[in-house]
Amino acid sequence: MSTPARVGGTTAAELEATVRGYMDACTAGDADAVAAHLADDARHYFPPDMYDGPWVGARVIGERWATAARERGSSWTVDAIVVDEARRQAVCEWTHHKGSLGVILRGAEWYEFDDEGRITEIRAYYASPQAAGYERLELGGFDYAARGYPHA
Repeated sequence: MSTPARVGGTTAAELEATVRGYMDACTAGDADAVAAHLADDARHYFPPDMYDGPWVGARVIGERWATAARERGSSWTVDAIVVDEARRQAVCEWTHHKGSLGVILRGAEWYEFDDEGRITEIRAYYASPQAAGYERLELGGFDYAARGYPHA
């Protein structure tokens, strides 16, 4: 696949375009295009016991989503998005169509961006019933205490 130019910019419109471009690249199954939207050391957090913990690195994230698109027919839509330009953050509500499984998964992600407008962090939250057997329903590997979230 071709190596796209890096996206960038930190206006609200540019940050929104980065999120939409990232989702389009995931759907296209283009690992290079996915990685182009991310800082080299980007982290993608998921609920506990999903995948193998947080995915770390633009290349890893790009390859994982490209594999999902290629092997499982995954595709994504951006259903709603809100951007906070001053904080360089966005929240995106999405739908993940898992083509080969016939499953539709809905959720939202919290995005953080660097000063060039590349995604540094994605925190995924899924719309599903509460998982039985868990005392803490939170993202795996995310340091809530260090970020000042209540943790007791």
